[in-house]
Amino acid sequence: MANPFVHIELNTENVAKAKKFYQSLFAWKLGPMGPGYTGIDVGRGTGGGMQKKPMADAPTMWLPYVEVDDVIQTVAKAKQLGAKVHVAYMEIGDMGSIGVFSDPTGAAIGVWAKAKKPAKKSKKRK
Repeated sequence: MANPFVHIELNTENVAKAKKFYQSLFAWKLGPMGPGYTGIDVGRGTGGGMQKKPMADAPTMWLPYVEVDDVIQTVAKAKQLGAKVHVAYMEIGDMGSIGVFSDPTGAAIGVWAKAKKPAKKSKKRK
């Protein structure tokens, strides 16, 4: 599997101010994607979202997410390679799961895996 960037997220103390700025600057379409989360539709290319910083002492920053097959395995491998893990695994509703870590140089990055759809049961004919 290629591992493309699939989502970019802004964590900020002032979501309203960020929404006004980016919507005015780029004409992005912004809308609710869940409690406290604003989705960003950029038209083409990789979209993302905005939210209030999950930890008060965290920096205001953009965080890119890379698609992976398995969050748990990827985060474990990153840790073996010297990453500092911030979120080992978190389910995002029925959409999928994420993990977040900083690489050995200190740069933060997230990983995302789509939820696995259960195999359909075949219907037995009578």
